[in-house]
Amino acid sequence: MTTQKYKSLLVIIWALWAFHPCLAIDDVLRTAKRDAILAQITGAVRPKKQISFISFGAKGDGKKDCKPAFDKAMKRAVHMGGAHIVVPAGEYLLNGPIHFVSNVCLELQEGATLKFSSEPAFYLPLVKTSWEGTFLQNYSPFIYGYQLENVSIIGKGVIDGNAGTTFATWKSKQKIGQQLSREMNHKEVPVAERNFGEGYWLRPHLVQFFDCKNITIEDVFITNAPFWCIHLLKSENIICRGIRYDAKLVNNDGIDPEYTRNLLIENIEFNNGDDNVAIKCGRDNDGWKTSCPSENIIIRNCKFKGLHGVVLGSEMSSGIQHVFVENCTYGGYCKRGIFIKTNPDRGGFIRDIYVNNCEFGEVEDLFYVTSMYAGEGMDNHHFTEVHDIYVKDLKCKKVNVAALVLQGTEAKPIYNVTFDNVDVDKAGIGLSFSNTKTIGVSNCNLGGYVGVPSTASAKDGIFNK
Repeated sequence: MTTQKYKSLLVIIWALWAFHPCLAIDDVLRTAKRDAILAQITGAVRPKKQISFISFGAKGDGKKDCKPAFDKAMKRAVHMGGAHIVVPAGEYLLNGPIHFVSNVCLELQEGATLKFSSEPAFYLPLVKTSWEGTFLQNYSPFIYGYQLENVSIIGKGVIDGNAGTTFATWKSKQKIGQQLSREMNHKEVPVAERNFGEGYWLRPHLVQFFDCKNITIEDVFITNAPFWCIHLLKSENIICRGIRYDAKLVNNDGIDPEYTRNLLIENIEFNNGDDNVAIKCGRDNDGWKTSCPSENIIIRNCKFKGLHGVVLGSEMSSGIQHVFVENCTYGGYCKRGIFIKTNPDRGGFIRDIYVNNCEFGEVEDLFYVTSMYAGEGMDNHHFTEVHDIYVKDLKCKKVNVAALVLQGTEAKPIYNVTFDNVDVDKAGIGLSFSNTKTIGVSNCNLGGYVGVPSTASAKDGIFNK
């Protein structure tokens, strides 16, 4: 069978699955669905023409501002029809953001560090972006691309946001800006009028690709981000591979796909001050209006360490579907292993989620699904459809609170969830299900194994009790 015929067969299987999701319980169909998605993911096409960053006047001495050199390199790439920009070993200070152009591969060679200035004024003027699920204009992300194709960041070098002294201190000041952004969202204020930046304290992202196609981010080391580390917004055909993290500042999520499709996340070592992977899809009115689900996302062969391993929500009003978490383990403590969260403010759907062959060490909760996140929206009516979730071969050494939790609502119970071969050595609470329908549990040991039952004997003393 030719490669093209094989891909066509996978697409047919995917289409059948999409109309009959209950078939997904079968491992063969699950694998075919996953492989049909993988067949669509290629990442960026890398340009062959190579140029040296040093040739544009950059110095890796940690003192000279190298932003002008990047601006010149990107302009040259446009004239060349694309370029592979090589950054050799050294520390490169950047007094402002790197704005990508299409058809650029940025290679940070081993020993190279991009160290961004901590001065907020350098990240003005405002750019089109989003913040916690709301579209607006804000400070530029430190590495930013808008409506581009074929962009790559590769190599063993370091991206250092250097945000500890300024941006990392802003969370206590962000409330007014945060609430205003949500009010504009709910009132459907035109996005062009949602201008934030100075005085609103909404932190920019470290890396953001917005409305882009064909992206590869591979092997780099990420630290000290001002907010989320990698935000993939309304983008598609993406590979994130081999990335390493030591990003423990406030809200340093590892990877946040939002309104994003056809994404492969693999072989990543997370060590984050917040969620490792947080799949999102817009907040409330913006999400409903955009109507573009986050879908076809595969997370595999990763090591989780941080707040939560994989999160779906809570900004997910356009919906999340076709997500696979496979063959992942842990590099340290996570508060929760897998966390699916929504509430009656959000609406949308979360469906067709697979977790297979994953292991955690110590967690607070292992697998937690809630339609009542943060107790918010309980007087609202935008209930979320949560269904068709399949968990198989999930292991954990110690669960301090609860192993398996499903919390639906009376209006929209969680349904069609199966747990197969879930083994937890120690657990406070084995399972807690409320407002659910059609839940399957098979071959699960929550809190250890029970062996052969003892037989009655005198030592039972049943008449003395």
